Amino acid sequence: MANRYETIFIINPEVGEDNVKALVEKFKNLLETSAQLENIDEWGKRKLAYPINDKMDGYYVLANFSSDPNFPQELERIYKITEGIIKYLVINKDK
Repeated sequence: MANRYETIFIINPEVGEDNVKALVEKFKNLLETSAQLENIDEWGKRKLAYPINDKMDGYYVLANFSSDPNFPQELERIYKITEGIIKYLVINKDK
């Protein structure tokens, strides 16, 4: 049974515009192949609420998707090992 989730991730804008677009595309493709992507919303470059790794800005991306309960754990693992992701959060909207 599929649950509904929301994820937001922040990309370090210092990796360059091409790499930011590549990371957004990477996670969009991952969500399309491993889950049912409902929508993806690029908020763009914004000021962080507090410094993260001495960074004051980040490129925000919000996505809503449905998947089996095991996929969000795998998504978080991929966030952790992807260079350029400075912060992420996955929320189960069904709880």
